[in-house]
Amino acid sequence: MAGHSHAKNIMHRKGKSDAARSKVFSKLAREITVAAKLGMPDPAFNARLRLAVQNARAQSMPKDNIDRAIKKAAGNDGENYEEIRYEGYGPGGVAVIVEALTDNRNRTASNVRSTFSKNGGALGETNSVGFMFDRVGEIAYPASAGDADKVMEAAIEAGADDVESDEDGHWIYTSFESMADVSAALEKALGEPESAKFIFRPQNYVPVDAEKGETLMKLIAILEDDDDVQNVYTNVELSDEDAARLAS
Repeated sequence: MAGHSHAKNIMHRKGKSDAARSKVFSKLAREITVAAKLGMPDPAFNARLRLAVQNARAQSMPKDNIDRAIKKAAGNDGENYEEIRYEGYGPGGVAVIVEALTDNRNRTASNVRSTFSKNGGALGETNSVGFMFDRVGEIAYPASAGDADKVMEAAIEAGADDVESDEDGHWIYTSFESMADVSAALEKALGEPESAKFIFRPQNYVPVDAEKGETLMKLIAILEDDDDVQNVYTNVELSDEDAARLAS
């Protein structure tokens, strides 16, 4: 287990925390609706829905909003969302994966392609960069959950694969298959997490300078602001100094 943090994560985490609450709620609701449509509309019998609801609660999404999103799955509202993954390269050869839930594939593809091309990137074919990432579970806890040693011990006991800790919190990583079991064990030891989700985690990282890093962060910000985009992942690595400056 690593047990340490990476400056490369700072900007991505900051972007998520600073996102407009209404847009965050909208994306969370869309994931809840899709999860409920794909399986049982009861979180107790639908692992994906359970994670979606857990993440919504962690973002202080009102219970009425959560219930409405679940009920929407059973209704005939005409919205059928399609899961699409886009892959490409950003400034400095950084790999970028974009996950979207959309009811209009053409609109989303056009927006994503345009955003890449206008911000120093290029959209690639499916699996053009996906092989550089692992699909894993990520369970996030605030710093108040305990110090790094306490969280590391709990993660080892729960069967996690890796932990990253810094002054902002703790991020625990699991295999795709063991996500549910590790999450349940950690909840008993540390309480309810801030989030528990499947992510694309880079196998290796690409260092870029401040100029390319700034352009890349603009690319990511525009993508994340798109209503159809759920998540954006990269393998960028920034120096501590550049990461701190871009985060300010």
